[in-house]
Amino acid sequence: MGDVYDKLESLLRTLGFKKNELRIYRLLLEKKAPMRITEIKEELGISERSVREHVLNLYKRGVLKRELIQRGWLGYVYSAVSPSELLAKLKENVVKKINEIEKELKNDNI
Repeated sequence: MGDVYDKLESLLRTLGFKKNELRIYRLLLEKKAPMRITEIKEELGISERSVREHVLNLYKRGVLKRELIQRGWLGYVYSAVSPSELLAKLKENVVKKINEIEKELKNDNI
């Protein structure tokens, strides 16, 4: 999967994903198990605040899934969407944006 992931990572970089966001995605893909923020922080050696920010961005962009857990406390665990699912979402978003721009151009007669 290394070569495919490298290509996917390159695509994500061109779409504006940050280095640590890519590291988080790759970690969760490799672990194949949901992780808490603190576990991601420990594994990658980056600040908890930074991990929280990046995880939230990835979640909002559909790159990560989250699940509410209760183990004497409430919190979320995060997991990566599969590369094929991610590509489908990215493709859908790009096509949607292209269609919106084309519609605006037609309306403006440009």
